[in-house]
Amino acid sequence: MAEKVMKLPSEVYAEIKDKTLIGKRRKVQLPQWAVAWLVLVPALIFLALFMFYPIINAFLMAFINDFQYVRGGGTFALGSFFKALSNPCVLPYEGAVNCRRRLDIFMSFGFNNFVNLFKDGLFAQSILNTAILVVVEVPLTIMISLLIATFLNNIKALKGLYQTIFFLPYVTNSIALGLVFNILFSSSSGGLINLLIARLGGSPVNFLGDSPNNYMLPDGSIITLPAATKFHQGIVIVVNAIWNGLAFKILVFMAGLATIDKQYTDAAKIDGANGFTIWRRITLPLLSPQILYITITSFIGAFKMYTGVISVYSRGPFDFGGPSGTDWMPVVGWIYKSMSNEAVDRTNIGIPAAGSLVLLGIILIITIIQFGVSKKRVHY
Repeated sequence: MAEKVMKLPSEVYAEIKDKTLIGKRRKVQLPQWAVAWLVLVPALIFLALFMFYPIINAFLMAFINDFQYVRGGGTFALGSFFKALSNPCVLPYEGAVNCRRRLDIFMSFGFNNFVNLFKDGLFAQSILNTAILVVVEVPLTIMISLLIATFLNNIKALKGLYQTIFFLPYVTNSIALGLVFNILFSSSSGGLINLLIARLGGSPVNFLGDSPNNYMLPDGSIITLPAATKFHQGIVIVVNAIWNGLAFKILVFMAGLATIDKQYTDAAKIDGANGFTIWRRITLPLLSPQILYITITSFIGAFKMYTGVISVYSRGPFDFGGPSGTDWMPVVGWIYKSMSNEAVDRTNIGIPAAGSLVLLGIILIITIIQFGVSKKRVHY
């Protein structure tokens, strides 16, 4: 009986490569650069539709003097231009009585929209509101999340439970979380925060109400709470923003802490360093890449704050507190409202487009400064 000869895999492949689909596919050899572009095409299409297109559109609208929405022209700036070009006498978006030529408007480029933008006092107020929220919320969120991550990294008992609790806000809708804080800080007798304040002997506060209201104390007596001040409203917004932002930051910091080699801390302990010294001299420097990343993304996210403000009031998409609904209006809220059906003149959306570019410029400047300052402080 002949002994069965075992063939090498390469020999088997050589025999079947011309007889199978695999072999036929192998005949088509694409250059490496072509394969790379094929892999990148889906991502490039996504970026083109949802990033490059809106940015280009905003630039065009912002620098066309008195840009007007033309009926049937779509939301793209060039679409409105060509609609006006094909039909010079067109009605504006809301339907004006008198038809007028638009070619002179669409052919005029300049900075009129930016001039009109900074004449709007509400836009300046929204910039100030956003700056206050960013300066207060971002450092607090980073410090609290770093402390919690350090705590979770050093405990063993119920570590998984604590991680789950702190991660819950990340998978919870921000509007739902805002509604929760609206209930917690309610000025009615059932509001938990005011109930705790009253039990501790303090005076309850009307955190979010625009008008005075009656409040029943635990002893049954009734007092009248004055209307909420901007300061008290800001407390609720900041607390809500901090709670919303903790989960992701804790996750990043814990991932960074897991990569720190224990030999550094063990050597420091042998040299007699205490826990705080180790955390300050070793842990923080080795976490500097994560701190830089969290700082940059936190500033960007805070400047784009919108749902975190409207959700705590729960009175509509464009109510930002106060009798006029503008007490804590952020920049993004001003842009949304200026382009919505509630806008005084929705036909001229070049002004909010200019506002979006101003916001983009502010974020870019802050990001560049952060990268410049961190060059000597980040250790990779």
